Amino acid sequence: MLKQFSFTAIKGLVIGGTMLVPGVSGGSMAMILGIYQKLISAISSFWENKKKNLIFLLLFSAGAVLGMVLFAKPLLRLIDTFPLPTMYFFIGAVAGGVPMICRQAEIKAFSFKIPLYILLGAAIVVGISVIPAGTSGSQSENWFFSAVLLILAGLIAAVALILPGISVSYLLLLLGLYDKTMQAISEFYMPFLIPLAIGLIVGIIAATKLLERAMDRHPQPTYLMILGFILGSIFNIFPGIPSLPQAPVCLLTFAAGFTAIYFLSKKEAQGTN
Repeated sequence: MLKQFSFTAIKGLVIGGTMLVPGVSGGSMAMILGIYQKLISAISSFWENKKKNLIFLLLFSAGAVLGMVLFAKPLLRLIDTFPLPTMYFFIGAVAGGVPMICRQAEIKAFSFKIPLYILLGAAIVVGISVIPAGTSGSQSENWFFSAVLLILAGLIAAVALILPGISVSYLLLLLGLYDKTMQAISEFYMPFLIPLAIGLIVGIIAATKLLERAMDRHPQPTYLMILGFILGSIFNIFPGIPSLPQAPVCLLTFAAGFTAIYFLSKKEAQGTN
């Protein structure tokens, strides 16, 4: 039990530390670390087993917050100093989680629907990423209308928070709210944060319930689309092909990321069997 609690906190630590990296989705990291479905179930079915779900979510949240505090700045500094090797590590990590997602999709025989679901998921993520930032931004002097818009923005951001491969920070940029949100957080400006938080909470509850139902009733299409989301997210973080001096280092960091996540997800699969 203690070992399981430790793994939950450690995975939260990793997800919290990486989710502020540009283009890296917290949902993607949760998926490739094998904790995604547990998170969805714990949120959507919280009242069915309150004590167990509360402990799980508290451990995960504590790890995630600690990860953001400890690792977010060093990781961003690494990206600034060694952009190509660092991003290739993340690409390797994403690739390392693909076999685990394929196992969860329970692909037993080839079907033309398989690549279609994957391509659909990838197309959604890539499509969102190429929309110019601030396209949906809007201003309103009416406080009630502004509050309604912020609740709607929270609902949209919640879907991005839950779905792998979609960056919440980029979605806020699309809505023209990223700078305002960061400023409101730094200043604890409640008239802005409260309606946004209401939208986030309602959106997270609704999205997790829908996802849990989809995973239970249509596991293969759901996991294949999630795989597409994650593969599509590589488009957002792909830094280009490295030149010869950096190529061997990028290859090593890619291999390190792939190996770490592959064996971690394999161990997770063995632990649940």
